[in-house]
Amino acid sequence: MRNTVKLTGAVAAAAALTLALGACSAPSDPDVDRSDSASSPLVVGATSVPHAEILEYVKKNLAPKEKLKLDVKIFDDYQLINPATKDNTLDANYFQTKEFLDDWNKKNDGDVVPVANVHVEPMGLYSKKHESLSDLGSGDTIGVPSDAPNQARALKLLDKEGVIKLKADAPAVPGLNDIGDKKGLKISESKAETLAPTLPDFDAAVINGNYAIAGKLSPKKDSLALESAKNSPYANFLAVDKSKKNDERVQKLAKLLNSDQVKKFIETKYKDGSVLPSFSKVG
Repeated sequence: MRNTVKLTGAVAAAAALTLALGACSAPSDPDVDRSDSASSPLVVGATSVPHAEILEYVKKNLAPKEKLKLDVKIFDDYQLINPATKDNTLDANYFQTKEFLDDWNKKNDGDVVPVANVHVEPMGLYSKKHESLSDLGSGDTIGVPSDAPNQARALKLLDKEGVIKLKADAPAVPGLNDIGDKKGLKISESKAETLAPTLPDFDAAVINGNYAIAGKLSPKKDSLALESAKNSPYANFLAVDKSKKNDERVQKLAKLLNSDQVKKFIETKYKDGSVLPSFSKVG
């Protein structure tokens, strides 16, 4: 990822639009009424892989039959997406887990809510220098995401695999100060999306599934350790500001994202297990 940018209100909306312009088609005309009219586009913010890929499949193959117009905005920095959703620059988004959203809502007085779970991306530990967990030794540096929810998820994976030991009284969302035993390792924070491109700079790094895909890493073949997808609390979902939860276009998109066609698309396109269907309505 890029340098951390903390934005709120109108500043976040403006930055989000600027970024979206650089990454995809131009935004909808601000003078066009984007209320829940079936004839107006539903503007959805997403990270590129796999979220935007899944949305583009729906846009091209399923949405026309439902008379749903989708405008997919791709963001390189996911930290900008919820602010743009809160400010109604975006109608909806698709990129995050519940733990991440809860943390963001709490810190930013937000009211963004999940609508439908779509998929799980198992987080994994990767290395260009070692071939197994047992190769990790004292003095090695392990990269972990810097944002609290993803860092907690990474530390839980490292603890489960015996790479580190969390304190017995560690909170539900542990941070670096909650590590009881680093076992001689150095734990280094970086923005989540930078970990795959800079993997050679670390002895190993815990990388989110979507960024592993973008970095040409295969969870099945390349990971030293991988989260289990079974009963995972880390499903990625379609989300909206609470005021738009009953928007007819949002409900149509939620139904399409949970369709048999999307299930088949995910299972076919991501054969290495990097993305797994996890369908359910939320709330």
